[in-house]
Amino acid sequence: MEHDVVRAPRLTESASHVFAVLAQAGTATRPQLASLARLSKPTVSSAVAELEGVQLAAHSGTASSGTGRNAAVYRLGPAAGAVLAVDLGPALTRVRGCALDGTLLAEATGPRAEAADVVRDALGALPADAPLRTIVVAVGDVTARAEEGSGMRPATAKAGPVFDAVAVALPPGVPVHLENNVNCAALAELHEGAARGRHTFGYLRIGVGIGLGIVVGGQVLAGANGAAGELARLPYPWDDDLEPRHEALEEYIGARSLLRRAAEAWPDGDGVGPRTAERLFALAAQGSAPARAVVARHAVDVGRLAAAVTAVLDPGLLVLGGSTGAFPQLLPGVRAELERLSWPTEVVSSQVGDLGTVVGAARLAVARGVQTVTEAARTKD
Repeated sequence: MEHDVVRAPRLTESASHVFAVLAQAGTATRPQLASLARLSKPTVSSAVAELEGVQLAAHSGTASSGTGRNAAVYRLGPAAGAVLAVDLGPALTRVRGCALDGTLLAEATGPRAEAADVVRDALGALPADAPLRTIVVAVGDVTARAEEGSGMRPATAKAGPVFDAVAVALPPGVPVHLENNVNCAALAELHEGAARGRHTFGYLRIGVGIGLGIVVGGQVLAGANGAAGELARLPYPWDDDLEPRHEALEEYIGARSLLRRAAEAWPDGDGVGPRTAERLFALAAQGSAPARAVVARHAVDVGRLAAAVTAVLDPGLLVLGGSTGAFPQLLPGVRAELERLSWPTEVVSSQVGDLGTVVGAARLAVARGVQTVTEAARTKD
């Protein structure tokens, strides 16, 4: 299904503001919009009429006002459009299409090798008359340039052959933004997961790779090069006789090395050792001594990394996520090692799990989509 690139109509400043408020509210009456937008009722009435005229707002029934009169309820109109979020994960590609009020319109999941087809499936499920406003693609390694006024930053570096393959499936002319996958997951934890109500925290992902999402004052910290939280670049090992290697810390703590250590420690008489992290943790939960020993050692390693993060950031809260980091069995060991090496810091497991990256990417895409409409060339009131 082809999605046309439709330029947002010119809006007055008041209509632009009311549109943004309505997108966040989902549905609202004119009195509610006036309260939320802090505008007069006549100004809101005029703005709503303007938005209806260009199909950016539409009636959505009525609601009792409590005074015996019913008030018209409004929602976003068909011209508001949709956005697309793509998570190019190490094994799976997850895609979500959303309306600008965050409503889920389409989703698709498939193997990373079939990422382009997964994107096409999600695009095909979007309403045909919804203009596509923006696309956010979450990848593992993003180098970015600063963009004034943006909480996160557009990538300038190449994202690898998988993104190049996906790019072919994306509609031409639609703005595409690359975002760090760990930062996207941190946003999901902030708004929908374990960090709700906490404006400063760290999201520590431990899986095939490692990474840190840093949230300060409710905003993701990107850094001067868009590389804040790239823990894989920490020098490792620190030893008089060993030279630090590029991304050696990620190699040591990542899931592949964890499973290699499990294979090396597995007794010959205990059958085939675990070949996935899920199996390793399941065996540990069942009481397997070798599995429990490997998991305990992994918890100590993650705890030491958490202590390094805490020493720099003092985040108050660390959320553990990723294909191995999210297992609650790690928590006791991580907490104990962190307490031994640093000051008190709360450590909890991720609540959004594997969907965190695409959920966060969708939230960013919605925000950028609303900006596309509200920041279009405006006329003056």
